Amino acid sequence: MPGTVLLLAASPLGRGRLVDAAGVLPVLAAVAPAVLSGTDTANVVELADPLEPQAVLTRLRAAAAAPGPLTVYVAGQLHLDRRQRLPHLALARTTPATVRYTALPWHWVREELRLRSAADTALVVDLHADAEAWRYVAERGLDCGANAAVYGRVAPGAGRRGAAEPAYMKAVATLLRSGYRPPLPQLHEQALARIADVGAGRDLLLSLPGGSRPPFAYAPARPVTLPPGTGAMVPAPVGPPLAGAQPVPAGAGQETRAAGPVPPPAAREPYATEPAPPGPGQAPGQDPHALISAAVRSGRHEDAEALAARYEERAVGARGAGSEEALHWAEVRADLAMFAGDAVRSCRAWLAVARTRLAAGQAVDAPAVEAAVDRAHHQWTRITDPARARELGAELAELRLRVPGRRQGALENVRRQLRQLQAAP
Repeated sequence: MPGTVLLLAASPLGRGRLVDAAGVLPVLAAVAPAVLSGTDTANVVELADPLEPQAVLTRLRAAAAAPGPLTVYVAGQLHLDRRQRLPHLALARTTPATVRYTALPWHWVREELRLRSAADTALVVDLHADAEAWRYVAERGLDCGANAAVYGRVAPGAGRRGAAEPAYMKAVATLLRSGYRPPLPQLHEQALARIADVGAGRDLLLSLPGGSRPPFAYAPARPVTLPPGTGAMVPAPVGPPLAGAQPVPAGAGQETRAAGPVPPPAAREPYATEPAPPGPGQAPGQDPHALISAAVRSGRHEDAEALAARYEERAVGARGAGSEEALHWAEVRADLAMFAGDAVRSCRAWLAVARTRLAAGQAVDAPAVEAAVDRAHHQWTRITDPARARELGAELAELRLRVPGRRQGALENVRRQLRQLQAAP
């Protein structure tokens, strides 16, 4: 089965640039797609200094929805938005004052990979961070979700020394140009060995085969060594570890370089749940998300919906409709409706999720609340039945008054389309 590769390199075009992220793309682009992916064949999508976060989100969703292994290479810089103090990947138009509207929220990356398996999903990142984002990552980690293996580094900004280069990603690309992609843990350690003197004692290293909070360690201050006969690179971390850290385990334009249609947007995925008693065709202890994903990809939408509904019912009975577990399954069902082509059901489900979160006391600008309203809005624009569109549009406009979201003019967009619907015969 062919793999999918997303190459994303982004940094502001002005004086706020911490790293020349796009400078690594020519080196990565020279690598054969199959080597970038680690599969026999692969589709590659390149995003060089993109302008709009929604455009990046669309490409990320398409990549996440594709069958087969997915590898996402990200080079860029992190900032915190002034309102929620959450990490964002800066894009070409991002300034300190416009992070919330012009940068890509990092939690969007986590959300879009939620219906994938860590066994075939990987992030390779080379990120630089301003002072605030650096403190955030050092204290809290960089949450990439439980369903992606993550390798790379986070480096502090170089200050007045000008834009840094993505040395780790360039090392990765140089290694891959040999025509062979070793297992990612080995590739990670080999890249670290090449830049051992660049970030010694200050970079945070990410090495995670799957988990919601990656362990960090400071970059080794002495060269990484290769034990004789092992073939595995072993880091030698020094300096004080971060609180709760574990050792690093051993071991704008866009271009598509592939044939074939862009896949549909990805559904959101797994909230960690306790397994319910197995249903038909489900082995004891088997992850229901894997079964749901397989059912969707084979077109068995009713089976996927039935399993998700069963888990939602169980979560509501055990923890209540406002619990995160129950809301997770409600969100999964909303996305399953989207995959089945039922925009009405999907829109209605997302509206219900947003109302439940607000009723539970979540803030109007909480990421989960904004995401629910945005997804309801997205599905509403795909409703072809005028009567249903008018009905749900009124509910959406009411919610948009409370949850304007990050896209300026979203409420006016709903009102304008509603006026057009009401004027239609």
